[in-house]
Amino acid sequence: MTSASKYHYVVIEGPIGAGKTSLARKLALHYSAQTLLEQPETNPFLERFYRDQARYALPTQLFFLFQRVQQLGEVKQLDMFRSSVVADFLLEKDPLFARLTLADDELKLYEQILVQLKPQTPVPDFVIYLQASPDTLVDRVVLRGNPIESGISETYLRALSDSYTKFFHQYDAAPVLIVNTENLNPIERDEDFALLLSRIDKMRGRREYFNLAA
Repeated sequence: MTSASKYHYVVIEGPIGAGKTSLARKLALHYSAQTLLEQPETNPFLERFYRDQARYALPTQLFFLFQRVQQLGEVKQLDMFRSSVVADFLLEKDPLFARLTLADDELKLYEQILVQLKPQTPVPDFVIYLQASPDTLVDRVVLRGNPIESGISETYLRALSDSYTKFFHQYDAAPVLIVNTENLNPIERDEDFALLLSRIDKMRGRREYFNLAA
């Protein structure tokens, strides 16, 4: 997939508003890879969840869990030596949302189901974690004007951003490039995209950082 063809299953991650789906599509196009993308628009509970979290958290979470496991099952069927995949979700981050929204008994049920399903899913070769400040995430969500996201509260986005930071501080299942997107726009600026591609190709360690100064 890169010049050394060392990554066949790449995941782009980050909280809502980080730009992971747009970057996943652009990277896949550049590398002639397939995409594996979240499908929030197919979750019948999501819009209601953003307006009434307590009532709709569990069905929303379980729908996404089963959907993601099914999608990742398809990845296992691919010949990774002939076909590369860029995804915009990591199953291991799924519990971040669950811990923020589920009641204790609901969380216990969710975790029991996750334990049974998780062994079926593959581990990525490489993860790109997109960071942005909570204020930036809020601005981006407002700017893109997705009706489904109109009910997301700033409090929820800030808590989610903090959860992501803590999660990737400890994540070590795959090499991680942590990218600060405050001053980097690889989707709209070709020079920034080129910088990111170069940084990916130079990745040597298990955890590295890319922070473009203002």
